[in-house]
Order: sequence, then structure tokens, then C-alpha cells
Amino acid sequence: MRRIWVEGDERVDRTGVGTRSLFGETMRFSLKDDAIPLLTTKRVYWKTALRELLWFLTGDTNIRSLVSQGVKIWTDWPLDKYRKATGDAISAEDFEARIIADDAFAAQWGDLGPVYGHQWVNWPRYEPMGEGLFRRAEQGHNQIAALIEGLKTNPESRRHIFTGWNVADLDRMALPPCHMTYQFHVRSDGGLSCLLFQRSCDLGLGFAFNVFEAALLTRMVADQCGLHAHELVWTGGDVHLYLNHAELVEQQMGRVPEGAPKLRILRRPESIFGYNFDDFVVEVYTPQAHIAAPVAV
Repeated sequence: MRRIWVEGDERVDRTGVGTRSLFGETMRFSLKDDAIPLLTTKRVYWKTALRELLWFLTGDTNIRSLVSQGVKIWTDWPLDKYRKATGDAISAEDFEARIIADDAFAAQWGDLGPVYGHQWVNWPRYEPMGEGLFRRAEQGHNQIAALIEGLKTNPESRRHIFTGWNVADLDRMALPPCHMTYQFHVRSDGGLSCLLFQRSCDLGLGFAFNVFEAALLTRMVADQCGLHAHELVWTGGDVHLYLNHAELVEQQMGRVPEGAPKLRILRRPESIFGYNFDDFVVEVYTPQAHIAAPVAV
């Protein structure tokens, strides 16, 4: 954070807010002994991040199930689209209430397009119909299921990869995937590591969720494959701080990290799609106070 704020290249970005950024940065986090990368210099709402990851694994792309759980991190994009399309200056609270209460409204305005979860578990496949014609298959390719199977049957492979970056679908997504490509590696001692390539990283806000969820997913995959989690390697393309996050940056850089949070998985279901919220607990996490900052849409 300090290097970006002091040395970063100042640029005009898609949102119009402006950023300071570095390109091509890497960090490594040990996952041994139930370690989990959770920032302690501010409170990270890990329960919200957990609900988001479980939502990704369902393949759902509508915010309805999220907001019904009190998770509001995806509301800004469909809300912005609705306001621009209708001219209705509805509040976020009223918009979310309508999403929950009205099936038709949720179907029309709550969908984010084929974002993360859709690509992870339902990547489009096409079947030949004859005479050079193809139709979209009813069930797409489940990259997560294939990953688990591959790790179990061929752990030495260098092809344990899944991605959300489907070029054909990008223009239909509310937000193209930022944490886009995951690769897994099995050590000779049964240790599972994950490398996440994130093309765009909002270090002030998004990173804390992204790194926690990647580590959590690694733990879940290891749990399903009879392996133990070893390390998360995080690589960012454009790693940036928004210029309107000066207060967040100053507060966070003035705090001293402390503590070593742990994450325990309480139950192993039959598949990675069988976990629920109550299967996870974070311990020894005593963060400093939350730091608020606006999201650039």
C-alpha cells in the first residue's frame, strides 16, 4: 500500500475517480496449521466474504440470494443500471427490498450476467445439431468439479486450472472478473498450493476479500481431496488505490498488524458444493476498527 501511494503511477481509470497503481505484484501467504490471510489493521467482514464464495459455487448470478442474507457488496452495479435505465433515484435499501420481495423485479434487475459463479460451474458448451449447426448444451462445463476430480486422479498434473475470463461473455457481465484465473499445485508431501492471478486489484477495498476467499477456497479444495493446504500465491496485474481513498490509506498505514487468525472447517460434505455457512469458523481474529471508503462503480 505504501509503495503504491508513494511510487505508483497516477492514472485516469474507467470509473473516472483516478488511481495510483503498480503493475505486476506478488505476495505469498502460508496456509499451514489453519492459517488464513485476514487483515488485522482493519476489520474484514469475513462472514460476508464466505457467503459470497458459497454463492459463487452455486453458479447463481442474481443478487437476490445475497441481499436476502444481508450481503450488499454486489448491489451497486445492478442499482446503477436500474437508475440509468429508468431515471428512478431509488435508494439502495429500497432497491434491495424490491429485489427480495418481487420475483419479476429481481429477475429483470437483479441479474449480473454470466459472472464468476456461472463461468466456474457452468461454462457454456455447444452441441452439434447437424448440417454445421450447434446449440447451447443444457448443462455447461463445471470447472470446479473437474478441478477436484483432476487433483484426486492426477495430482502431478500442471493443468489444475480454472478461470472466469470467458471472452465471449465479457460484454454481458456487470463486471468482468478481477480475480480471474486460479492454478493449483500438489507437493510431494500432499501440500496444496494455489496461485491466483488477479488482473485488477482495488487494494484498499477488494483485496482483503479476494485473498481471504482464495485461501478459503484452497482450504476447501484440499479438504475435498485429502490434501493439506500449503500456500496461497497472489499475483496482481494492475494493483491500485483510488485517489479518493486517501483517508483509508493513511489510517491503515498508521496501524500495526498483530495476531495470527485461524480458520477451521468443521465438516467435510460429500462434495465441494455441499458446504454451508455453519461449516466454517474463524478463530484468534481481533482486528482493529473498520475503515469505510466508497466503492468506485
